[in-house]
Amino acid sequence: MKLRIGKVTLENNLILAPMAGVTDLPFRLLCKEQGAGLICTEMVSAKAIHFQNKNTESLMEIEERERPVSLQIFGSEPDLMAEIAKRIEHRNFDILDINMGCPVPKVVNNGEGSALMKKPELVHEIVYKVSHAIEKPVTVKIRKGFTEDAVNAVEIAKIAEEAGAAAVAVHGRTREQYYAGQADWDIIRQVKEAVSIPVIGNGDVDSPQKAEALVRETGCDGIMIGRAVQGNPWLFSRILHYQETGELLPPPSMEEVKDMMLRHAKMQLEYKGVYTGMREMRKHVAWYTSGMPHSASVRRQVNEVESYAQLEELVSRM
Repeated sequence: MKLRIGKVTLENNLILAPMAGVTDLPFRLLCKEQGAGLICTEMVSAKAIHFQNKNTESLMEIEERERPVSLQIFGSEPDLMAEIAKRIEHRNFDILDINMGCPVPKVVNNGEGSALMKKPELVHEIVYKVSHAIEKPVTVKIRKGFTEDAVNAVEIAKIAEEAGAAAVAVHGRTREQYYAGQADWDIIRQVKEAVSIPVIGNGDVDSPQKAEALVRETGCDGIMIGRAVQGNPWLFSRILHYQETGELLPPPSMEEVKDMMLRHAKMQLEYKGVYTGMREMRKHVAWYTSGMPHSASVRRQVNEVESYAQLEELVSRM
């Protein structure tokens, strides 16, 4: 099922959610191979780009083969964000996304991320200025609300549409929930009924059946998947196969998981060097092996691993 966001047409409606510390270049490429229709980068601070922070350069590195890509920025100053959007527009991303959903205290205490949901006028100003500063489509990622007493996703989505957003992604949890409890899909349905731009539903999709249920229950146009693809990029290909044929493919075999883990590690080392690459792989190995026999022991042992050869040895014993 194709999905159009502004002038960008996606091959299908499956979207990799932006996740800090997870959706780096190697992981995005693996999800793209599995069929994700749109890949999102880790979020990048508009201020950090402004001050030319050296870490932001690698966060914004995008390869042609992973496109279409949505680059996500966060901040709370409309003029600065518009200026940064203009400054980076020449880069090879296809969509610029504004983060209004991040629940992390460091971000929220700065008035950024999900804290913006408490300031509808500021939301309008940011989206208006950024979307009028560049030609590429601008999208917004929001939550259900900041707290259960302040559920305002519908209001914020309408404001974003009116200000020029080409699509809105809705995570069905409040900021105070973080990632706990169940996502409220009904709020996604309410947003879908309230706006005419594409609505991307996010929250609790961890199987082909859940992906189908999200669309059926909310009418959303896109399916955004985050934590469920950690250690499980195959989820995209399994959902696509289910959408196209109604047939449920089995989860990957132990051998497929081991092969993917080692490929992922090779890509990490190539991209980030041995020291950083191996340390970053530790959490991925924990995700890949979750639920497997002896996974607790693998998780313990992987924390000692410092080279590809050691990882290969550990994987061969699984």
